[in-house]
Amino acid sequence: MSISAAANHTPPDATVHANRAVALKSILALWAFYYVLNTMRMSLDGQPDQIGMLLRRAGVVIAGCVLTYGMYLVLRRLEGRSMRVMVIAAFIVSVPVSLLYALVNFSAFYLVAPSSSMLQEVSKMRNNNWSMWHEIGDSAVSWYFFMVSWGIFYVALSYAAKVGQAERSAAAYRAQAQTAQLRALRYQINPHFLFNTLNALSTLVLRQRTSEAETMIGNLATFFRSSLTADPAADSDLSDEIAMQRLYLDIERVRFPERLLVRIEVPPALEKARVPGMILQPLVENAVKHGVARSSGKVCITIRAEAAHGLLHLVVEDDANGPERPGSGSGVGLQNVRERLAARFDGAAQIRFGRTDSGGFRVDLYIPQG
Repeated sequence: MSISAAANHTPPDATVHANRAVALKSILALWAFYYVLNTMRMSLDGQPDQIGMLLRRAGVVIAGCVLTYGMYLVLRRLEGRSMRVMVIAAFIVSVPVSLLYALVNFSAFYLVAPSSSMLQEVSKMRNNNWSMWHEIGDSAVSWYFFMVSWGIFYVALSYAAKVGQAERSAAAYRAQAQTAQLRALRYQINPHFLFNTLNALSTLVLRQRTSEAETMIGNLATFFRSSLTADPAADSDLSDEIAMQRLYLDIERVRFPERLLVRIEVPPALEKARVPGMILQPLVENAVKHGVARSSGKVCITIRAEAAHGLLHLVVEDDANGPERPGSGSGVGLQNVRERLAARFDGAAQIRFGRTDSGGFRVDLYIPQG
């Protein structure tokens, strides 16, 4: 999956819009609130002709919805621009919208079949040097702040949408980076293993041990097919992970038929526990490389699993009493496992390692479950 596809299929250069449904619902909610509030106020004031006023007010509110929708269309076309441009546009567009609404409002109540109460009100205003345009201007000023408020609300919606998209894109990039990191770490197979195995295979062929060579070739093919084709970011059952390590150790046992012993202790209840695929491979490989290969006597490699406080506790240990091996964790295998656990579990998993009292080496992994 590409990064853009992971980010909700939004191309990097696409304009991110505020949620259309939320914007339209906000327009309806705004004007519905005004309609109900103004109707209640007029009723409490005892204004006459309430039925007629309801109808006129409904027509005015519909006009307000249409004008606000026009604002919405203008601001939506500017969503590819900066927030500053959108805020300035909201203030500017609110001017003609407020004037048009004030004109519609005045016409609906004072010019189109005015009621007797409206005619009386107009008569009083004319006696006070009243001007129609002065009244419309005053009304437009009041409605201007009403319209600007909705415009700023829409700009906030647009900003929230951009922030949300940026967060989703960042999360997608982080996920892709993590997957790439896990893939790179997963494919860090020690080339010495392949070289040593091929040398051992060559020896078997030269000695005409055909049956053992064929078995080794089959095991090697199965091991690489399984390790290289699996999803590097996916987890696997512990039983599958143990099967891979058995396969690896069977290959190594051809090189060290007299010295390599294996003990695996995994309770049946933990066979379905989930672990990062091939997480044990570098540890088992280290045990062979630093333990078995450098010892003259028999060395037992133990792989053990147990449940502990919601964690899966995995142990890879060898009892080789050979030369001192790296204990700082600077080795490639230990570093590989540490980085994979950190990338996969974000600090929730732990790795501990060191020499044992008997002179061998032990690594403990604590992996979250569930």
